[in-house]
Amino acid sequence: MTTAQHLAAIDLLRGRAFPARRGPSELGDSGPGYHLARLAPAAETPHPYVIREEDAAEQCRAECEALADALSTRWGPTQPVSLWSVSVRSVAGEAIPHPWDELSHLTDDVHLWHVDGHWIAVGVARADELRWELLAVVTETDPP
Repeated sequence: MTTAQHLAAIDLLRGRAFPARRGPSELGDSGPGYHLARLAPAAETPHPYVIREEDAAEQCRAECEALADALSTRWGPTQPVSLWSVSVRSVAGEAIPHPWDELSHLTDDVHLWHVDGHWIAVGVARADELRWELLAVVTETDPP
């Protein structure tokens, strides 16, 4: 996906109602008060051994930064937010609301905006041992 396609996916999620129950969607999953999308990187290859893991991670981070720049052009400067402490609190047994609990176990930090009553977050996560993916969240739930 390109940055333009990532922007379109985020716009789609922003305009979509939140479901009453958690379930899968064509972009990831959704639940009461949130949508979490897993966006494919532009350079995803069917032959994962063609590109080194470090290069794939760096490329995905660069795509995330490009998306964050585009969103900052729309909504103003990003708030970089570390989710490390949220993850630690969750593991210690504290109840963390969705999607922040799940997001904190997928990525260490996100770019965050508050727009029209919704929080929009983008970050990078390991999809599996060889692949990385961009994450986008649209939620009405305040960050913990």
